[in-house]
Amino acid sequence: MNVRQDGPEIETGHGVIQAYLKTLDGSPGVYRMLNAASEVLYIGKARSLRNRVSNYARPSGHSGRIARMISETASMMFLTTRTETEALLLEQNLIKQLKPRYNVLLRDDKSFPNILIPTEHPFPMIKKHRGKRSEKGHYFGPFASAGAVNRTLNQLQRVFLLRNCSDAMFAGRTRPCLQYQIKRCAGPCVGKISEADYARLVADSKRFLEGKSTDVQANLAIEMAKASEEMEFERAAALRDRIKALTQVQSAQAINPRGVTEADIVALHFEGGQACVQVFFIRANQSWGNRDFYPRTPAGAEEPEIMEAFLTQFYDDKEPPRLLLLSHGLEDENLVAEALTERAGRKVTISVPQRGEKAELVENAARNARESLARKMSESATQNKLLLGLAEAFDLDAPPKRIEVYDNSHIQGTNAVGGMIVAGADGFLKSQYRKFNIKSDAGANSDDFGMMKEVLTRRFERLLKEDPERNSEAWPDLLLIDGGAGQVSAVAGIMRDLGVDDIAMVGVAKGVDRDHGKEEFHRVGKRPFALRMNDPVLYFVQRLRDEAHRWAIGAHRAKRAKAVSATPLDDIPGVGAARKRALLAHFGSAKAVSRAAIPDLMAVDGISESLARKISDFFNAKPD
Repeated sequence: MNVRQDGPEIETGHGVIQAYLKTLDGSPGVYRMLNAASEVLYIGKARSLRNRVSNYARPSGHSGRIARMISETASMMFLTTRTETEALLLEQNLIKQLKPRYNVLLRDDKSFPNILIPTEHPFPMIKKHRGKRSEKGHYFGPFASAGAVNRTLNQLQRVFLLRNCSDAMFAGRTRPCLQYQIKRCAGPCVGKISEADYARLVADSKRFLEGKSTDVQANLAIEMAKASEEMEFERAAALRDRIKALTQVQSAQAINPRGVTEADIVALHFEGGQACVQVFFIRANQSWGNRDFYPRTPAGAEEPEIMEAFLTQFYDDKEPPRLLLLSHGLEDENLVAEALTERAGRKVTISVPQRGEKAELVENAARNARESLARKMSESATQNKLLLGLAEAFDLDAPPKRIEVYDNSHIQGTNAVGGMIVAGADGFLKSQYRKFNIKSDAGANSDDFGMMKEVLTRRFERLLKEDPERNSEAWPDLLLIDGGAGQVSAVAGIMRDLGVDDIAMVGVAKGVDRDHGKEEFHRVGKRPFALRMNDPVLYFVQRLRDEAHRWAIGAHRAKRAKAVSATPLDDIPGVGAARKRALLAHFGSAKAVSRAAIPDLMAVDGISESLARKISDFFNAKPD
């Protein structure tokens, strides 16, 4: 087959693939198949590159999906590895980076939160943690969502009375806070509990999170009985309340498997070319929540391929548990287990249980996957109708696949932030939302046009740098701007300067009375118009705009809160987060640090003499 790309014809198909066989041997490795425009169509791994490529070189005997892929292939690229396991890990890494059209692709890949009990403070707090485990302490997780962590933390505070305030707040308190008054904290900040007794609370909370809740409950019952015998009725009542709260924590867990201490339960439901993968996290014999995923599945993909691709991509940046319980077998179970074992640094076992408690756990996850996919498909049908209506209302050539909505938020120019949300056929794509800290003077001057110019310039200059041919799915079909004719005209000029003025754009203004439901829509060179009050498309646009507004305000509030908690210590070279915490914990405030002598500064853990002098010079330097 020959393809013409505004130039000489480019040969494609199995004949092109056949030519590569001369240069290949039996080494393991990864191969890439590219089309005439040098776009990556597919990435695969092979135990023997020569044997795998020879399969593609055959003119017949392929599934429809593979045949189409071969017919589009104009060139190939190869990377050899030492082992097939290395090839598998490299393959999934490249798939996540390049997102080839014919590969199964995990689209939602956010990190999961954990519970952290730090170890560097005599009265450690208990808190939610997300991201790299850089802080010293005991980590428990993962939890499926922030909500699952917050619910558990709320109950744990009632049971174990551990503080949740920051170290700086702890150091600065002179009397108990509300948490102590409502019996959610033991009050270590003002000496209401000794360090030894607080350490016992910490040890009990760790035992509970490790699945030893029965021991904790038994010990509390013994303490309560002893307090009653000694006629310490107030203490006995407090222990009774803690036992009751602990019982509520245990009953709140939907699944408490007796025979499974640590596992991820992964169940797949595949229907109508769409897949849902449901993951349940079991840790310490407790269910720590579940999350559903909807990987992109090219036509012709089957369950074993989908499951294998999901596992290898999902655990690319996450530590796998000791046991994976699956609803479907894999194409090469031993290879995947070996790859995950290598990544975890300990043995990882993969199992597809057929009977017993483990099979029941998998069946429960499979039922959730089936129901989630049914809801998703129903929502997608509704979403597709709305996108079609949007195309008709705004005279678009086709329903938009990707809509980007922009909004700014600030208070009289302070802490200015721009926000971008993304929506498409799958609804809101929250993993692709973006925040932009306004760096120019436009923020300080409350210049909404200037802020929008900065946001759009940064967004599209980066897109043009990463994908100048505009082939990826990251390019929007429609921009929605919060504003009227002036805003639309300004944005049109910005897009024209960037050379991307062919993207459809609509401004959404509140209308004359600024009433919700009387929005006016503005387009370049056309008269403004409105939609009827009960039009579903109007409600859809309102939801998009409100979501962008919510996102921008949330980003602004987070930035403002961070600015409020900022101290002069942030500006001292060599004083990072850990040393800042140590200084505030030791002196109580940044003002006290500024008055401290060099020997006093050196008494703080991690502060050397040279750094102490630097801190002292920072606060005591005379202005020029």
